[in-house]
Amino acid sequence: MQPPELISACGAKTVSGPCPATPEPGKRRCRLHGGAKGSGAPKGNQNAYKHGMTTKEELAWFRAKNKFVRQNCRNAGKSADASRVQG
Repeated sequence: MQPPELISACGAKTVSGPCPATPEPGKRRCRLHGGAKGSGAPKGNQNAYKHGMTTKEELAWFRAKNKFVRQNCRNAGKSADASRVQG
């Protein structure tokens, strides 16, 4: 990625070709294509939080639950097979 002072054009893809406008200071795009002050997601990106199904805690809980189920299903299957053989 080039430093912002070396970027001479916005370069955003448009219908008529790349945008020739100069980028805003400290940004890579012009004000029309996302370089305006205050544009972008806030720090921490709370906009992406919808339901919490993919939080670290939730994923850890799913892994632990799945591990428990796998272990118990294997053991249950072995004991069921053993009872068929004996009976």
